[in-house]
Amino acid sequence: MSDTKPPIRIAIVDDHRMLLGALTEWIRSAADDIDMVAAVATWPELLTHAAFPVDVVLLDLDLKDNIPVSLKLQALKTTGVKTVLMSTYSEPPVVREALSAGALGYLVKSEDAEMIVEAIRAAAAGESFISAELDLALSQQDASGSPKLSAQERRVMALYGAGEPVKAVAFKLGISDETAKSYLKRIREKYRIAGYDVGTKVALRKRAIQDGILLQNE
Repeated sequence: MSDTKPPIRIAIVDDHRMLLGALTEWIRSAADDIDMVAAVATWPELLTHAAFPVDVVLLDLDLKDNIPVSLKLQALKTTGVKTVLMSTYSEPPVVREALSAGALGYLVKSEDAEMIVEAIRAAAAGESFISAELDLALSQQDASGSPKLSAQERRVMALYGAGEPVKAVAFKLGISDETAKSYLKRIREKYRIAGYDVGTKVALRKRAIQDGILLQNE
């Protein structure tokens, strides 16, 4: 870690206080580039906390407060906070819905500390993250035959397919040109493995429309 780079400021929201304590200890001992500034049990406590807004929030998907997770994700996004969701559930529809609603990461609570730290770092950098186990479950259960793309890959494909040059895609998503190119390479590779050739921009646009990533009139 560079001395000049400030630590990633994170908050955890989980109504299981024992898990909250364990997670706090885990993360503090696993990474010196992450600063745990808040550990709270409810959504209102997060929003009113003196340290809010933070860089990344680890948010329990199963909070019993009847506030839709999509509203929470939108609220965090408007304040510039990245979100990694945690849940005891790993059903593909639940994970897909969370990622499409704007979560940058999704973790099952049984993950080890290293995986949680990796997800936090990825989110702070604007990258999406799901564990290999979840990724496998998602790809196996995608009935459409289309490859499983991460939320960030879908954003890159949508912007590029809509006609944006790589530089503009990178600028809009706050990533480097090289990162945008590597996303495109990964997208094309995933489609190739699934049996689709999206080697040209036209083919990629057509596929993005067919898979609902891009609307016809965009």
